[in-house]
Amino acid sequence: MQKTFKIIDEDGIHARPATALVNTATKFKDTEVFAEGNGKKVTLKSILGVLSLGLEPGDTLSLIAEGSQAAEALSALQDVMVKEGLGEVVE
Repeated sequence: MQKTFKIIDEDGIHARPATALVNTATKFKDTEVFAEGNGKKVTLKSILGVLSLGLEPGDTLSLIAEGSQAAEALSALQDVMVKEGLGEVVE
């Protein structure tokens, strides 16, 4: 399962929101969650991985979940993206 977001935060994805995403992804033990952007794919359970994407305003970020809780994980991550003002759903 996958959802794509357009980054709207004027600072892009930086430490505080990246931490919120990682903490949310880590709650889903039976699900692998990945972040894909700027031609790189990293685990969403690693703060350094997320920050290494170097996402700026206007970039797109795809969140990909695989596993028994994929739908729940994506829903929770979408809530973080929208409530934190990080991005808006593209698809």
